Amino acid sequence: MKECYDRLPRIEGLNHVQLTPISFLKRACDVYPDHESIVYGSRTYTWHSTADRCLGLASGLRKLGVSTGTTVAMMAANTPELAEAHFGVPMSRGVLNSINTRLDPDTIAYILDHGDAQVLITDTQFSPVISKALDKLDTRPMVIDIVDEQAEGGERLGTMTYEDLLTIGDGTGDWGFPESEWDALTLNYTSGTSGRPKGVVYHHRGSYLMSMGTVSAWQIPKHPRYLYTVPMFHCNGWGHVWTMTLMGGTLVCNRAVNAETIFRSIREHRITHFGAAPIVLAMLANAPEEVRYTPDYTVEVMTAGAPPPSKILERSQRLGFNVTHVYGLTETYGHVVFCDWKAQWSQLDIDRQAEIKARQGVRFPMMESARVVDTRTGEDVPADGSTMGEVVLQGNPVMKGYYKNPEATDEAFKDGWFHSGDLAVLYPDGYLEIKDRLKDIIISGGENISSIEVESALYKHPKVAAAAVIAKPDENWGETPCAFVELKPGEAATEDEIIDFCRDHMAGYKRPRHVVFLELPKTSTGKIQKFKLRGLIEDGKV
Repeated sequence: MKECYDRLPRIEGLNHVQLTPISFLKRACDVYPDHESIVYGSRTYTWHSTADRCLGLASGLRKLGVSTGTTVAMMAANTPELAEAHFGVPMSRGVLNSINTRLDPDTIAYILDHGDAQVLITDTQFSPVISKALDKLDTRPMVIDIVDEQAEGGERLGTMTYEDLLTIGDGTGDWGFPESEWDALTLNYTSGTSGRPKGVVYHHRGSYLMSMGTVSAWQIPKHPRYLYTVPMFHCNGWGHVWTMTLMGGTLVCNRAVNAETIFRSIREHRITHFGAAPIVLAMLANAPEEVRYTPDYTVEVMTAGAPPPSKILERSQRLGFNVTHVYGLTETYGHVVFCDWKAQWSQLDIDRQAEIKARQGVRFPMMESARVVDTRTGEDVPADGSTMGEVVLQGNPVMKGYYKNPEATDEAFKDGWFHSGDLAVLYPDGYLEIKDRLKDIIISGGENISSIEVESALYKHPKVAAAAVIAKPDENWGETPCAFVELKPGEAATEDEIIDFCRDHMAGYKRPRHVVFLELPKTSTGKIQKFKLRGLIEDGKV
């Protein structure tokens, strides 16, 4: 009877424990104390020593007054300090705000002010931009310096070093588990769009379940060796710092992300997994022969963003990479949809495989629902592979909301769904494919043109390294596609050559009417900054 079940007790801490990724570190310390945790140049840590350092960080921050809800900002490269902060800051019961290292002083100052940062931990390499940002603030946070032997230049700005911070606490060994799994864990500001960035708040429960879902979907074994090429400031490095800790893995960190460093790390550390934007895969695929290294085993690679062109996919496979294509947003803790590969697809030719991998696919195990809906009616679009609608999502890895921005939060959460702003189609097998951002769709003569579709065709051109397509106003058609193209080093092409190539790969009305050759502006995560290209059009420079 229901009453009998209902009378059974729920006892906090006994049969009901708040979910938090902090527990991953405690388990790794208990179960794998001597296993390699983090490798960075000549520095190597075990899970026992990493746990000790995180406990020291938490204790030191509490000594400085950090408590529940205190924002601790961090400006750092992919180094052990930033990995430790993903545990140590929430263990102090503070909220980690890791800042994009390529932002300008004005935007950094805005984030520090808007995010109410009381402590700023910053790598000396970034002192020139941080110093300018601090000068713009009426109230400065306490500054603590990371002094790294691999840093290039810079100076101290703070009152103590990061290593000093680890020693000033009371040493009680308080793991700082949250009172509620709904407590804020991290604060991540969106990037790559126009206007001021929005502060996305993650909670402990969401990150815990994101890690669990990633292990299942990516089929991560015990003790993976993970190369951190994804910036840890971007969606907390896709949450992989927590996921790899869960599996007792090893994080290999580097300050720089280039082909030589990545291939060397794969060879020296026998890397089994890494995440990378498609532009990084292209960089690796096009690297000089003397730099490349092909391991005698398969390296699992997760990529997000525009799907890798078939040529890049083919070259990646020859390098020993098995690429899994995922989709997500800052607001969803990173990846929440992935191309769940079916064994029979591996028998197809490489071009057909690339077409399928372009489909972001189905929801991760930790997500409750991913739908494609009509933007006017909210009803599901037909699963015909052609009717576009907006991707809407439900699940634990959806943000708490936008920090100090209830209007934007309400808009994103209308009708009980998170509205992604991304347009997709749904195929009969239930796999979805992102076609465009809602704001990027090009309407030419009443026809909808997917900028991503045009870009995919441009990527097939042998001379094209990167491409972005933007709507350009047109007196006759309303707007037409304008292609911004970055050529591979040493290559040359004409506008007519690119347009003629597109004519052979898509319907005539979809091909670009204008082609502009330039080095495309990108974020530090490899995402092309389309708003800057729109600015060129709006300013009449194109």
